[in-house]
Amino acid sequence: MKQVRRLSPHMVRVSVTGEGLRRMTSPCPDAYVKLFFPLPGQDRPRLPELHDDSWYRTYLAMPDEIRPPMRTYTVRAHRGTEMDIDFVLHGDGGPASRWAHGARPGDTIAILGTGGLHIPPEDSEWQLLIGDESALPAIGAILERLSPGAVAHAFIEVDGPAEEQRFSTLGNVRTYWVHRGDAPHGESVLNAVRLARFPDGTPYAWISGEAGMVKYARRHLVNDRGFAKNAVTFTGYWRLGATQDQMV
Repeated sequence: MKQVRRLSPHMVRVSVTGEGLRRMTSPCPDAYVKLFFPLPGQDRPRLPELHDDSWYRTYLAMPDEIRPPMRTYTVRAHRGTEMDIDFVLHGDGGPASRWAHGARPGDTIAILGTGGLHIPPEDSEWQLLIGDESALPAIGAILERLSPGAVAHAFIEVDGPAEEQRFSTLGNVRTYWVHRGDAPHGESVLNAVRLARFPDGTPYAWISGEAGMVKYARRHLVNDRGFAKNAVTFTGYWRLGATQDQMV
């Protein structure tokens, strides 16, 4: 690992380096990778055999005492042998957040990837992005790769003003920061989307974050706004009350 930088009170950016990163490419701006973290007392994680598509079965078959915690994370930026990954610092003590809290230059993790979901249909005339802080790295990457003048509206729910970020983009972007405050997770951004006026033209929507919010946002767009089902990409990054292991 090369660098650790705090972006906001609950977001940290880790820049990792390695020759293997040069081979990890994805045409999608919301590219994601699998991260393997060392167990307590380890300098680096012990990996399963990764020679073919059966690696996940091999991973699950590893004894608990040596199987490294694994999580899926967005690639915020990729520059040859260097990759930026943004971590939300939760208070849940999960392996990724716990590692990111104490990360220092020289620490080692393992990375396997990549995949991606953001593929707008060719007839799309504007984009709608909806997410919470867990989707913020992907939303930022999508906005920063928009073509000049491309229209996008982004609705992002975060705790408060201190968690907002700025993006450099050539697109025609309107970003709506929705502050959660004491409201239940996802309620505020759903209300904002339901009350929003959207541009004319054929839309493409990308929705990610807490699984319940994602479900209701998609339902609203398809049932109430007339979005075509094949023009809505959606994925639950996490679920209230569940770990990522339980969502696999």
